[in-house]
Amino acid sequence: MILFETNTKQKYDIDIPSHKTGEWNGKCPVCKDNRKPGNSNNKPLMFNVTKGTGKCFNCESIFVEFKEFVKPDRIEKHYTKPEWRNKTNINPNIVKYFEGRKISQNTLLEMKVTDGLDWMPKNGKEVLAIHFNYFREGELINIKYRSGTTKETRDFKLHKGSELIFYNLDAIKESDECLICEGEPDCLSWVESGYKFAVSVPNGAQNNLEYLDNCIEYFENKTKIYISYDNDEKGIELKNELVRRLGAERCFLIDLEGKKDANDYLVAFGGMRLFKTLETAKEIPIEGVFTATDFESDLDFLYSNGLKPGLKIGLGQFDELLSFETSRLMIGTGIPGHGKSEFVDEIVERLNVLHGWKAAYFSPENWPLQYHMSKIIEKITGQQFSEKTLNLLDYQQAKAYLNDNFNFIMPSDYAFSLDNILDRARQLVKKKGIRIVIVDPWNRLESEQEKGESETKFIGRQLIKMTNFAKVNDVLFILIAHPVKIQKAATGKFEVPNLYSISGSANFFNICDYGFTAYRDDDEKKVCIYVQKVKFKHLGQKGCAEFEYVFRNGRYAPLYFGPEGERVVQYDNTNHLKSKIEVKTTLEPNYEFDTFGPSNSEELPF
Repeated sequence: MILFETNTKQKYDIDIPSHKTGEWNGKCPVCKDNRKPGNSNNKPLMFNVTKGTGKCFNCESIFVEFKEFVKPDRIEKHYTKPEWRNKTNINPNIVKYFEGRKISQNTLLEMKVTDGLDWMPKNGKEVLAIHFNYFREGELINIKYRSGTTKETRDFKLHKGSELIFYNLDAIKESDECLICEGEPDCLSWVESGYKFAVSVPNGAQNNLEYLDNCIEYFENKTKIYISYDNDEKGIELKNELVRRLGAERCFLIDLEGKKDANDYLVAFGGMRLFKTLETAKEIPIEGVFTATDFESDLDFLYSNGLKPGLKIGLGQFDELLSFETSRLMIGTGIPGHGKSEFVDEIVERLNVLHGWKAAYFSPENWPLQYHMSKIIEKITGQQFSEKTLNLLDYQQAKAYLNDNFNFIMPSDYAFSLDNILDRARQLVKKKGIRIVIVDPWNRLESEQEKGESETKFIGRQLIKMTNFAKVNDVLFILIAHPVKIQKAATGKFEVPNLYSISGSANFFNICDYGFTAYRDDDEKKVCIYVQKVKFKHLGQKGCAEFEYVFRNGRYAPLYFGPEGERVVQYDNTNHLKSKIEVKTTLEPNYEFDTFGPSNSEELPF
């Protein structure tokens, strides 16, 4: 077996029997020649053959089994394609509707808009519907069906099982610029005005940006990308995400002078004036000096709506203590084995399922990667990872979901520098739209401490790299760091560590936006999550949330104590892909909620 020493980057051919499993002890190839004669036969290297990791307890070298990193098998997606029916005549009522929106019949024909009788969910019957046909390379890929002409009667649906792509995608294939807007009528409005390189997102301002992943190569040659977005909360969020993914240096924002969207602007001012808004589109400042004008729409929205808490994840008392924003650095600590990494997995899984935040992990202690993936699948499905407990259909669904939403960074050359990890994470922001980056743990990053640099200054420099990465790429950056050796109190229990307990520097507390400690109390059969820092008060407050760790699925069940001191645990064993996580606005414990308990309560590890 070839072992790779992670510090020196050297490979060693070790004679480990091929049939061996579990722990194996042998001589360390790094220090065996430097051992004293009397100790030459000692075997300080302990290597777990099953896990592929090991350590020398003499020289403290870390080893992993050497093999090129292989990504999990790509889950092939199978899409259905609608049948193209080339209709050159459009129902007069539809033509009249669009003419009322200043969009001509010639534009409808140019954009291959058709119509038909279709069953629509809101109407509950077949009705006359507009067909916005989505083409790629001249082939029909999807159809957006729209019925109704008023806000009350309007209904939409996409062709079932078809791939999400941009509307009018073929128009921008060869151009060095394009415009992205939020709906097909807006796209038609730009074409009507004379600008042909306009595309529309297929599903409005939603969290699901699968269409951008599917079409990212169409934007690689663009030197200028105009963004025409709706002047509402969702529109601003979409604009910010497009800028983050496509690069602020080539994005320009269209000013619609207070109108809701491009079609409203066309109706009010005409096509010539809509076209001229391209000339006054605003550049996005990259760095330097900013003014209120640079963020005017965001500032106006904040003025009108106030500071809102971040995103919540449906974890009982924890939701009251902390809510999540991107562009933040979170640091978690805790005594080894007390569940800090497991709790981070819980946070990440819930942010993903509830809010669509894709994640990228650098977690060498969770090697081999399939072990880590199996733990996340348990959290997603609510079932233990085994064919005896998790049915095949749910497993396959979870595996496909994992493939689309979770990425695992493990460089094949085992170069674990922070810059190397951030470079890969940056690529995943552009290609996959990740929203969360996790480094677990801090001490597995290579030390890049410069000669003569103090440890405090080095740690501060690395943490600032993480915070800058979070801000520039608009991600939540989560770092797990081990504390120094914790002493036991007079009670015999370990003291609760805090962020100042992390070895090396007070900067771990000073620089982060969020900070927490995971602490397991075996006597009380509970895990306490101490929120020790929340930088902005609208995002939360310090405090403690208590949980019971559920062995079967690795989830954290909110724990309360009733009026008579009775233990109340709110278990959740549901499949999160089938049953939406409940985020409560009132966080009072429900003492009648969970009398069923977990089916494996006898297996809890306390």
